Amino acid sequence: MSDGFAMELCGNKAAWQIVPEGVTAIDLDAVGALIQASGYTVGIQTRLCWTFTGPCDLTLYPSGKLLVKTENKELAREVASLHTGQWAHA
Repeated sequence: MSDGFAMELCGNKAAWQIVPEGVTAIDLDAVGALIQASGYTVGIQTRLCWTFTGPCDLTLYPSGKLLVKTENKELAREVASLHTGQWAHA
């Protein structure tokens, strides 16, 4: 872990899994509202996950994990920093 999160490239090499350090559960409504306020559009909203579209596609899980769908590692790292620094701790 570094920067307060672990970032792993998914098998298809087109997405990154972000795992915030010290977060085991989140309030999907609160975190989803922050992501939406950051310019992302909400897609699916269920108790299992929320999806978003924007500069990249996101899937947010109740555990706090975030799937960032992009091949751009720097964009994924920027989103991971937002998630760890602002969103996941709502």
